[in-house]
Amino acid sequence: MPPPATMTPSNEPAPPLVLTPALMSKLKPARIFKNAVEQPTPPSPGSASPRASQLGPRHISGISFDDRGDQVITAAEDETFRLYNCKSGKQVKTLYSKKYGVDLPRFTHKNTAILHASTKEDDTIRYHSLHDNKYLQYFKGHKGRVVSLEMSPVDDGFMSGSLDKTVRLWDLRSPNCRGLLNLPASPVVAYDASGLVFAVGVNQYSRILLYDQANFDKAPFMTITLEDPTLSLVSFPPRAIYMTSLSFSTNGKYLLVGCSGDAHYIMDAFDGHLLAKLEGHTGLERRKMDIPLNIEPSRGCSGEEVSWTPDSKFVVSGSLDGKICVWDVQNLPEKQKPVDLKSPPLRLQPLAVLEGHPGPSRCVKFNPRFAMMCSAGAELAFWLHDQSGDPEEIAKELLKKK
Repeated sequence: MPPPATMTPSNEPAPPLVLTPALMSKLKPARIFKNAVEQPTPPSPGSASPRASQLGPRHISGISFDDRGDQVITAAEDETFRLYNCKSGKQVKTLYSKKYGVDLPRFTHKNTAILHASTKEDDTIRYHSLHDNKYLQYFKGHKGRVVSLEMSPVDDGFMSGSLDKTVRLWDLRSPNCRGLLNLPASPVVAYDASGLVFAVGVNQYSRILLYDQANFDKAPFMTITLEDPTLSLVSFPPRAIYMTSLSFSTNGKYLLVGCSGDAHYIMDAFDGHLLAKLEGHTGLERRKMDIPLNIEPSRGCSGEEVSWTPDSKFVVSGSLDGKICVWDVQNLPEKQKPVDLKSPPLRLQPLAVLEGHPGPSRCVKFNPRFAMMCSAGAELAFWLHDQSGDPEEIAKELLKKK
């Protein structure tokens, strides 16, 4: 799986594997963990609770790779987090957080410690040592559930967005919040790769605010409006966009906006143009296909299902029907200033649609170092590219040799 494992005769590491459209469309599940989530015991015949049966099976709600790509951690609705080794493809340990629940697991820059949000008791963010299963610090302040949590890529700072309509900036070394932004609606947050800029997406207003990390107490240096003119072709008035995640490309030029509806978007992070609309998947606004949509758009179980590959050439996303979509985003259009909100985005269909999970594929992330993808829903899967090759290609090669 990882390129460094193979050595050339001169004992030099093999060159890194380049992600290509052909390789991305050949990803296959190499390991499936059917018991990655503990399912509730079925109720006895006379005491069935209608709510549990409506929700269906429990899901993994968040995944995170460590910086080196050696380990992945999952957080699930069974109130466990489980650590897996990416190289051996084995589960390393299971830890429980029955008292507080666990959501949005994020590795810090140490591969033995994580941050996570709570789902019950209170809305505290917890700093947890995987090594000896202890809490190292509590970060208190939010008065509503934390729905967005991101670690700075360059230092021990991190940032959280909550349903209490605030963004808080923190440092692992201090339990006190070092910055607070009050917003008109619940936010989602992201750092760029340099850690110097962060983005805050504000729902209901369809605005993305870009802040300078050093001057976050000043006004944002840029405000991007996310308005999709193609939505009015579907219904009028158009259904509002509900942002559930933000992430910058590695070069900082593009901003991927994950949404709970049937489209994700790519924005120009420098000028604010809407460049591309990624279609072909079913949004995670609902937990099951047979549940009708509400009139008001909502977060649903969306938030962890869409991400860049490490080279920012492709975007991978889960879908409510369990499939995994791969879009090639290497040739995004260039748009000239000024921003025209009526200019339609490039509508991209998937390069490949991979057969994924039974039930929704809620979490999809690419390993930061190795050509491996991880997806999760009611089960967990590790994906590698299929090295067996295409039968037609092999046949052509054999004919050439003759």
